[in-house]
Amino acid sequence: MPELPEVEVVKRSLDNKVQNLIIKKVKINDDKLRYRIDKNETRKIVGLKFIKIKRRSKFLLFFLSKNTVMLVHLGMTGKLIFVNKKNIKHKTSFYYNINEEKDQKHDRVVFFLNKNQKLIYNDVRKFGFIKFFNNKNFNDSLHLNNLGPEPLGKKFSYPYFRKYTSGKNRVIKDIMMDQKFVSGIGNIYANEILFLSKIKPTRKVKTLKYLEIKKIIKFTKSVLYNSIKLGGSSIKDFSSSNGKKGSFQQHFNVYGKKNETCSNRNCKNKISRSTISNRSTFFCSKCQK
Repeated sequence: MPELPEVEVVKRSLDNKVQNLIIKKVKINDDKLRYRIDKNETRKIVGLKFIKIKRRSKFLLFFLSKNTVMLVHLGMTGKLIFVNKKNIKHKTSFYYNINEEKDQKHDRVVFFLNKNQKLIYNDVRKFGFIKFFNNKNFNDSLHLNNLGPEPLGKKFSYPYFRKYTSGKNRVIKDIMMDQKFVSGIGNIYANEILFLSKIKPTRKVKTLKYLEIKKIIKFTKSVLYNSIKLGGSSIKDFSSSNGKKGSFQQHFNVYGKKNETCSNRNCKNKISRSTISNRSTFFCSKCQK
């Protein structure tokens, strides 16, 4: 599943491409996504213009004219493909290869735009979804109203961290992936952040000291910024719209590195793997305490 950096790369990839384009037609090839697409709502967006795109957590928010917001979640395998006026496809999501024959059967929704351009929502496993809201109340939707602060924002701070975790008996890896605590962080980045913070994933949050919390916040921001800069993690062949693959996976310290030697200097310990909240967890038992 794409996490915050990958969704941010998709957002930036599409931002300048679809801005000010007008939706001329919407073709729904399969409305049975995670939530069934409301065909009446898709009819209403014909003639509307793309104003801007924002990201909230792992969601993409397409702001259209007439106070309409299209919320898109990519799920496990969802991807947005932009087709320019020369009929050239630009990848913006998890992808193995562009294959007309294989891809076409998974093109669930096609937005026909002016200037003979298209935006395609393609989803193999159909765990993603598309919904429509009024600009005034989209933040009240069940998908957004319980999200925690953005990890790159000022609200994700020591006072917030300490207040939220006070009295809780949960382990740090679990709470780092809790979208109510902080939005957008998934399994990959939680592993990397805790390794750099030298915090064992099974540590109870109530045992964390001041400097340890400060390290978690610091490395949360630096890891995510660095991943965005590098185009995200190409675990499943993620590429941005210019065809450049994300390269952050080349900088993984622990994720997917079971039995490999720890990357920290002077540490010859092997990376361990365990399971927390049904997710694979990688850590160095010597460096992380």
